[in-house]
Amino acid sequence: MKNMNIKETAKQTQISFKEKWQNNPGVAFKNTLDENSDIYNWILKRNGFENNTEFKTYLSSFHRILDAGCGNGRVTALLRLLTDEKTTEIVGIDFSSWLVAKENLKEYNNIRIEQANLLENLTHLGTFDFIYCQEVLHHTGNPYLSFSNLVSLLNPKGEIAIYVYKLKAPIREYTDDYIRDKISKMPYEDAMRICDQITAFGKQLSNYDEEITIPALDILEIPEGKYTIQRIIYHFFMKCFWSNEMSFSDNSVVNYDWYHPQDCSRHKIEEVRQWFELQNLIITHECVDFYGITIRGKMKDIKV
Repeated sequence: MKNMNIKETAKQTQISFKEKWQNNPGVAFKNTLDENSDIYNWILKRNGFENNTEFKTYLSSFHRILDAGCGNGRVTALLRLLTDEKTTEIVGIDFSSWLVAKENLKEYNNIRIEQANLLENLTHLGTFDFIYCQEVLHHTGNPYLSFSNLVSLLNPKGEIAIYVYKLKAPIREYTDDYIRDKISKMPYEDAMRICDQITAFGKQLSNYDEEITIPALDILEIPEGKYTIQRIIYHFFMKCFWSNEMSFSDNSVVNYDWYHPQDCSRHKIEEVRQWFELQNLIITHECVDFYGITIRGKMKDIKV
C-alpha cells in the first residue's frame, strides 16, 4: 500500500475483487436472500427497515433501480425478489465481477448486468428512481467523484442509498492497515492462507459468547459497554470476522474482502453528510454503527 501509486492501487483493487468473485461466485448469496439471516437483517436495519414488508413497500414506487457495484449480484437478486419484475427494471453494474453477477442472475427476469467504472461517465445507463450503492464507494479511489457520478443518474424525485466504511478506533485502523500492507502483493492463494488464520482466530474467540462490561477508554476511542470477547477485538483492535451462518471458507473470503483490496478509504459522518449537501440532496435516513455509515437521500425540491 505504501509503495503503490494511485494507478497501481486501483489496478490491484480491481484484480483483488476479480479473483475474489471468480474463486467464490456464491459467497453470501443465499444468506442475503434469507430473511432469517444476519446478513439479510443487517442490510434492512442499516437502511431503516424493520422487515422485508417495509422494504418492499418502499421499493414499490420505483420503476428503474440501479445496483451500483453489484459484486456477485446477491443484493441485485434481493432487490428483484422485493419488486415487481413486470414493472421494475433492475440494472446491475460492476467493474470487476460483472460476468459473475450475470451468470448468477441468469434465471432472474428483467435484470440487466453491465461492466462500468463508477469513476467514469455513466450517463449511457440512463436515469433511475433508486440507486443502491453500498460497500462499494470506499473501494473506488475517489468516493465523492463516484458518488457524484451516480447522483447525476437520479430522476428528479429519485433516491440514493449508500454505505461506506467508517473511520474506526485507532488501534483497529493501525492493525487493519498493517495487515493490508503485508498481504497487498500476495497472490490470491497466499493471501487466503493468511485470511484463514484470521478466520480461525475469530472463530475461536466466538466460542466465548459471554458478555463482559468494560469501562470507557477514551484515548483509544473505546466506549463503555457490554461486549463479547470477539466483539471487543473486532470493534477496536482488528477485523477477525466469523459468522456461524457461513462456511469457514466463506468467512475467510469476508476477511479477504477487507484486507486485500488496497483502495479502502474510511470516513467520518460529517464528511459523508457533506457529500449529500454538495449534491443538493436531502438526507432522509442515516445509520452509523461500529463498521460503517449508511445514508439515504433524495433530491431537494427546486422552486422556480
